[in-house]
Amino acid sequence: MKILATADIHGSQYRLNLVLKNVKTYAPDLVVICGDITQFGPGEIATNFLNQIPVETIAVPGNIDTFDVDQGITASNALNLHMKRVMIHGISFVGIGRELPSLLSGIDITDGPVKKPLNKILDDTTVLITHVPPYKLQDKIFIGSHGGSKELRNLIDARKPRLVLCGHIHEDPGVSISGNTTVVNCSMGKRTEGVLIEITDKIKVSILD
Repeated sequence: MKILATADIHGSQYRLNLVLKNVKTYAPDLVVICGDITQFGPGEIATNFLNQIPVETIAVPGNIDTFDVDQGITASNALNLHMKRVMIHGISFVGIGRELPSLLSGIDITDGPVKKPLNKILDDTTVLITHVPPYKLQDKIFIGSHGGSKELRNLIDARKPRLVLCGHIHEDPGVSISGNTTVVNCSMGKRTEGVLIEITDKIKVSILD
């Protein structure tokens, strides 16, 4: 499976055009947008942007996306994965957008017709899509401190998802490995255009810049 993942478009048609260019160049099976599609809304921008992407797309809102962006994602051709689990091409995808809640292990995720605890859904086959990165994994900000979520880091250390896709920290796009988990900050906020990920028996990540 080939995934084109990016984050932090922030309402810029120029940045979206880079995504569209890479869709045409690399022909991914799936596009993943890890939040901050807009610059404080409105939801119609999210709908317009996501409808321009010509392949299957899933997205979660970011911390700057207003709450009507959730409706904008849902109204688009993309799948709003926020607080949901879906199977795509035989791979389990779980999404948690926006700022992460303080007790991640206690939240419920919609899985088809039912809700299940997050810590029961995540395992070593899961692709977890968030906006905020885990603590000390591709989360270094310009002054050298870390802006990631300690709760998310604890969760992935415990449940060991196969792949975590995130954004939010514009200064630190790239790849980190934590145990058997590959963490990819795919932000296009500073100097990159996102990432191309190939999932087979292994995970191959190429930074697009």
